[in-house]
Amino acid sequence: MAEIWKSLPGWVRNIVVPIILLVIAFNIIGAIFSVVSALVWFGVKILVVVGIAAAVVVLVKKAAKG
Repeated sequence: MAEIWKSLPGWVRNIVVPIILLVIAFNIIGAIFSVVSALVWFGVKILVVVGIAAAVVVLVKKAAKG
């Protein structure tokens, strides 16, 4: 591997490789961010459904008493 690295031209080692590494890092960070945001959005949906269900239960109990 060291031989391959040393055989690369200087502009490839100093410009191309860091750009490729930045693109890879950006994609990894984007994937992590999308997974976290999807989990948060799923949690918000669950809270909304639970809130609606609780409101329905309260209204049905009030209607049953009245």
